[in-house]
Amino acid sequence: MAKILIVDDDVTFCLMLKKLLEKHHYQATTVFSPEEVKRLVRQEFYDVVLTDLRMPGVSGMDLIQMIKLESPETQIIMMTGYADISTAIQSIKQGAFNYIPKPFLPEEILNIIREALEEVTKNHQAKNHQNNLTEKNFLDGISKVSVRLKEYIALVAPTPLSVLITGESGTGKEYVARSIHTLSTRCDGPFLAVDCGAIPKELVASEFFGHVKGSFTGAVVDKTGHFEAANGGTLFLDEVGNLSYATQIQLLRTLQERLIKPVGSSREIPVDVRIIAATNENLILAQEQGNFREDLYHRLNEFQIIVPPLRERGEDIMLFVRHFLNQANTVLEKCVSGFEPAVETAFMEYSWPGNLREMKNVVKRATLLASGKLITLNEIPAEIFNPQKKDDQFKLFNEENESELILKVLMSVGYNKSKAARLLKIDRKTLYNKLDLYKIELPEKSNPH
Repeated sequence: MAKILIVDDDVTFCLMLKKLLEKHHYQATTVFSPEEVKRLVRQEFYDVVLTDLRMPGVSGMDLIQMIKLESPETQIIMMTGYADISTAIQSIKQGAFNYIPKPFLPEEILNIIREALEEVTKNHQAKNHQNNLTEKNFLDGISKVSVRLKEYIALVAPTPLSVLITGESGTGKEYVARSIHTLSTRCDGPFLAVDCGAIPKELVASEFFGHVKGSFTGAVVDKTGHFEAANGGTLFLDEVGNLSYATQIQLLRTLQERLIKPVGSSREIPVDVRIIAATNENLILAQEQGNFREDLYHRLNEFQIIVPPLRERGEDIMLFVRHFLNQANTVLEKCVSGFEPAVETAFMEYSWPGNLREMKNVVKRATLLASGKLITLNEIPAEIFNPQKKDDQFKLFNEENESELILKVLMSVGYNKSKAARLLKIDRKTLYNKLDLYKIELPEKSNPH
């Protein structure tokens, strides 16, 4: 839902405009004092700011500069009397999206808001495209497995096939999905990523298929679901193994019929969406355990891409590390030029259990701590150049021993789930999923953290 900020010292006008926008499903916030604008714009992102040109103590021109400084992607619409049109035109040169003379008809302001929101969407897509280009060089890699990964992406991208991306946590599965979308015939359509493990069970149907106003408590406005929002493009289902069995049935029906029905509605909406799913779980084992539908698995797995872990991409290690160093220098405004030889050796010998995500965090932290031109052993975690063998004994390496190892680790740390997850080198969400998958029951008085 688009967020719109209304700035005007006329309280009655503000409230009337707010009511109009909310009627058309916008989230509107009113502020009667220009001094409050800076605080609000800093707190959250507003797609559009509607502001009066003339207010006591502050001019609209001053507001344009302040808003653009704090939130460059926000689009500003100036509201002005006819006598100030020449000044309003000048405001566009200062960065405003457009202006509208008062008084105006409801349809006039709604049309100009829609145009501004289209500009916001266009800017977001351009920024995402640039980010993809920035990341491209390091994720392609030069190792054999990286070259093979690139070939598979190029092979499946132009096709209509659903793709299942598997691999360990942190290997870059979402990047692979975005690459497939970018190289596909749907590249001009939306790419929508959804973390299936982060959606509350009671809201899954609403999130995927939308709902109509009044369909349940809290449904105060109509909501567009993920499938409709991704229409004409790609829907990326991350951690698809976390979906409940009931949701899997709904998802399968949608993929078969290409129709969705919003919660509380009798209307079916046709959707044209390509599905790319990802998981770090073993869905074959989940099927055997009765936790994942076999028919949905085959529907999602028309083509599978396995993203290799970092430990299998040795030739890429320093290429990736230097890329992350360049990123960190830009973000942190530093100019670290490289790494001491001992650090490079440690990086090459380390197994990187957290893969690219871990590497990015390690390099960024080291860049921040570095006091000279080169990163030394003092700036990287000790386990990288002096790994503890006791941690390795708990590493999960295949399905046959996972259940036994998880229980062993939990017992060794007094059933403290946070400590167990760290020893197993997985996040807590994955640990909870595995406890459920293997039906591991813990003592009632075990530590929940």
